Amino acid sequence: MIIESVETEVLKFEEFDYKRPDMAQLSADFERLFAAFNQADSFEEQLVVFEEINTLRTTFSTMYNICHIRHTIDTRDTFYDTENTFFNQEMPTFQSFNTTLHNILLNSRFRESFEQLWGEQFFRIAELNRRTFAPEILTDLQEENRLTSEYVRTKAGAQIEFQGETYNLSALLPLELSEDRAVRQAASEAKWSFFAEHAGQIEGFYDQLVQIRHNIAQKLGYSHFTDLAYDRLSRSDYNAADLVGFREEIVKYIVPLASRLYERQQKRLGLDQLYYYDEEFRFASGNPKPQGEPFWIVEQAKQMYSEMSTETDEFFTLMQEAHLMDLENKAGKATGGYCTFIEGYRTPYIFSNFNGTSADVDVLTHECGHAFQVFSSRNIGLSEYKWPTFEACEIHSMSMEFFAWPWMHLFFGPASDKYKFMHLSNSIYFLPYGAAIDEFQHRIYANPEMSPEERNQVWSEMEQKYLPHRNYGDNTFLKHGGFWHKQGHVFTSPFYYIDYVLAQICAFQYWKWDQQNHVAAWESYVRLCKAGGSKPFLELVDLAGLKSPFQKGCVQAVAEDIANWLENIDDSRF
Repeated sequence: MIIESVETEVLKFEEFDYKRPDMAQLSADFERLFAAFNQADSFEEQLVVFEEINTLRTTFSTMYNICHIRHTIDTRDTFYDTENTFFNQEMPTFQSFNTTLHNILLNSRFRESFEQLWGEQFFRIAELNRRTFAPEILTDLQEENRLTSEYVRTKAGAQIEFQGETYNLSALLPLELSEDRAVRQAASEAKWSFFAEHAGQIEGFYDQLVQIRHNIAQKLGYSHFTDLAYDRLSRSDYNAADLVGFREEIVKYIVPLASRLYERQQKRLGLDQLYYYDEEFRFASGNPKPQGEPFWIVEQAKQMYSEMSTETDEFFTLMQEAHLMDLENKAGKATGGYCTFIEGYRTPYIFSNFNGTSADVDVLTHECGHAFQVFSSRNIGLSEYKWPTFEACEIHSMSMEFFAWPWMHLFFGPASDKYKFMHLSNSIYFLPYGAAIDEFQHRIYANPEMSPEERNQVWSEMEQKYLPHRNYGDNTFLKHGGFWHKQGHVFTSPFYYIDYVLAQICAFQYWKWDQQNHVAAWESYVRLCKAGGSKPFLELVDLAGLKSPFQKGCVQAVAEDIANWLENIDDSRF
């Protein structure tokens, strides 16, 4: 089932049809088509069979994504909870079909013709995919999926009592940003009490995940999970050694800049000590907030994207008309935000949890960057090329946050300059944390027999290296290394976090370029989005005319540009 009517009739997301895939029939169809592919006598015949196979893949991924969206919108919905369990069980089987497809394409007599048609990147992805799956890991993958869902469900089900009300983790955030220091301290302590109370459960999930992933790696012939994780992420043009050097650049050039910014923040707030519960509260007058409710924010975004370009106008009009966004925080809703692509309908979908803070605007522009990219590459023809690898994906999202700057007055009014200072500062604050999460995971998977206590100690060491300003006061849970428990990527998407750091270095280049020559910067950005995943990360960076984050001097130059801009702003007026 491929829906071809998006351009002629706009279906709304609630009208998108869901039907659980019949795995027995799907398996039979794949086997029949694989045999037909191998028996084909010409490239043209194999291409026709491939298109039929691709239709099967599209149908399955469409049903999966509709289920995933509806399940995360309400994790209490029993129907979609059951369907989510089904996909947790059957996704590894589907992965095996993809692996078989990649194998037969790699071994095709007409491989050269396919390479001329699609380029080399497809076959890089196929080769990496071949390494990462074997039938003997099927039940391990099912258990890995189950455990990640349990972690997501545990966070989504948080019910935190505070000042006579009950909050989930997303709804509590505005109180953590209160101008009343006692309130934000108490709200932060309430949040971390939830994690402390569930620490045994969360650490249990992670302990099992580490062991399962290590066992999967060994069954596939890897010495440790780290190399398998890199192959899962289709990282073909850099390796762990490159990231060691990159993280050291962050320590050398970004950590000192972040520390200076925290010192400025402490001075602005008039505090003797900046504690962990003060970190996200940037200004004594309060953090800038959007000046309206979620519907109003979307209306401002509609104006912004209509003025930004004809491409973004078409894109955002579809997102609104087809109801392809669920943005408001609700009970039972999964935490966080994401963008996915419903392939059979050729539409992106944006999920978020608005909470009345500036993060509402951040997440909307961020996820719109992802959605605009996949909207731009939706007709590229190959499932493998709809999205690039994650670090390239995050260039689209983080850069869109900066391309949106000229319209921030629509959301923040007279506080738009205040927002820009905070947004740019926050982007710097994030880099050391992102690097810390990455090195933490490298340490953990190199030593999979660590106890939970030892893992927490490793995190404390990462904080000392990358976040030397951090002061947990008398919070025992955090002082003993519990902060990482909240970071969902560590559980659900191992090693997908440094991607944000790499991409931020690229996005900073667009931030500077856009101020110097908007037309050229925007043309580069659209070119990058349309390329989808047709090239690996560093080739996409080169296509866009950006410097590689691994290039000597790149991180230093970016740090100096940002420092100069921030140091020329009189933040005392905010």
